[in-house]
Amino acid sequence: MNSFISWIGGKKLLRKEIVKRFPEKFNRYIEVFGGAAWVLFSKDKLSNMEVYNDINGDLVNLFRCVKFHCGELQRELSFMLNSREMFYDFASQYNTRGMTDIQRAARFFILIKTSYGSDHRSYGCVKRNVNVMTRYLTDIQERLSNVVIENKDFEDLLEVYDKEDGLVYLDPPYYGTERYYQAQFSKEDHVRLCEVLKNVKGKFILSYNDCEFVKDLYRDFNIDGVERNHNLVGKYKDKGHRYSELVIRNY
Repeated sequence: MNSFISWIGGKKLLRKEIVKRFPEKFNRYIEVFGGAAWVLFSKDKLSNMEVYNDINGDLVNLFRCVKFHCGELQRELSFMLNSREMFYDFASQYNTRGMTDIQRAARFFILIKTSYGSDHRSYGCVKRNVNVMTRYLTDIQERLSNVVIENKDFEDLLEVYDKEDGLVYLDPPYYGTERYYQAQFSKEDHVRLCEVLKNVKGKFILSYNDCEFVKDLYRDFNIDGVERNHNLVGKYKDKGHRYSELVIRNY
């Protein structure tokens, strides 16, 4: 199934390349930088235990509301329209004190779905049917029914969930693109992530942009180069534009 949102750096176009490199057997699956969870949603079930995590509290609140309060979220969304005026109202409102989690999640959802490039800051002038988007949340709720949803730093998360029988998938902010994300991720965080992964008990698979810094940092692991279409290729005349990425594994 597809994710119910798009997200900066989302893996819609790379998920098949990632999933086909999964090991044959693992009993727990941990998605550390969850985002839109395209890899998680690529299968009805990936393992006996599944964990979705993201450091972005607004994103985690949306996932939790879909899982635990789907009907209430759908009712809140039923009063909303795809309009420029409402978009900018929501942009200024969704973190206002006094909002319930459901009100905040509904506004954040509309901002993602109707913004340009899912940046939730600029109105995208895109044709979106709010009713269709809202109905799909029922399917997402069912998929998330047995998924643990966390809001932790990657190091804290792996300290809790990393086991020998686990598979950890990581899709951190790409090196040099960190400014596009709400949550800050520094050069030191990239290095810290590598140090943490050197000591994981289970298997990990990591997606990154193709650059010398990353290739040098992970030179002791298996690195595959892959290509995909640019996420916004449909917006431009150059349909042949390709983007190089790395898939890194410890197995």
